[in-house]
Amino acid sequence: MTVPTLTLNNGVQIPQFGYGTWQVPPETAQDRVAEALELGYRHIDTAQMYGNEAGVGAAIAASGLPRDEVFVTTKLNNNRHDPAVVASSLDESLEKLQLDRVDLFLIHWPLPTTDIDFVDTWRAMEEVYSAGKARAIGVSNFQPSHLRRVVQEATVVPAVNQVEIHPYFTQDELRAVDSELGIATEAWSPLAQGQVFDDPALQAIASSTGRSVSQVVLRWHLQRGDIVFPKASSVERLKQNFDLFDFELSDADMSAVSALDASRRIGPDPDTMAWIPEG
Repeated sequence: MTVPTLTLNNGVQIPQFGYGTWQVPPETAQDRVAEALELGYRHIDTAQMYGNEAGVGAAIAASGLPRDEVFVTTKLNNNRHDPAVVASSLDESLEKLQLDRVDLFLIHWPLPTTDIDFVDTWRAMEEVYSAGKARAIGVSNFQPSHLRRVVQEATVVPAVNQVEIHPYFTQDELRAVDSELGIATEAWSPLAQGQVFDDPALQAIASSTGRSVSQVVLRWHLQRGDIVFPKASSVERLKQNFDLFDFELSDADMSAVSALDASRRIGPDPDTMAWIPEG
């Protein structure tokens, strides 16, 4: 199966589908990522906050795959927003990942109510990018107002905005702003943290297409143009999630999934999120 790629605003190619490691425990991360790589996944999404970068790096190193065949994303922790520590924070991640650069480095949360301005943090991200430690830089959980400030006040336009998106929270307005600014949209919690599985409308589409509910929803993301990387709790689910590239949803099915939007956010609100871990 061939995973489609998208071209970011700096020319870097990113696989549109990958494996997300949120809530993958550090002690099992190496095995889970190794299984994903064995099945053909070539885009791995991790974060400093997840605590599993070392396992991700060990799996990639053990795979024997050429470095340029695996797209690796990590994210700046909320306690590393001080511009003075952004570069050293990425150095720590690179050591854990056993890499000399990442493909994508994101600010994990904007933290707009805290003392450090995310635009200042972004300027430090630009320095990391200029130094070649990241092939692309971007943001996560940024709202339209946050994005416009970065674009107006800084130099580098974020390559990516990774945000919560699923059938109950389609984020059409935010996706439109991303597109307007030349920013690719990535979807986290694409399956609404499992809430989609019992949805009658999605079950009906799954029945009519001969696919699972997760495949229907992930295919919906892909056809919208989202970059998506669900996590999986078993090899069978890893396989099922990857089996997306030999079918398409009809326009009617796409509309039916989109019609489930209820502006229902599951995760924290980026405008008020202010959690900063210790350490």
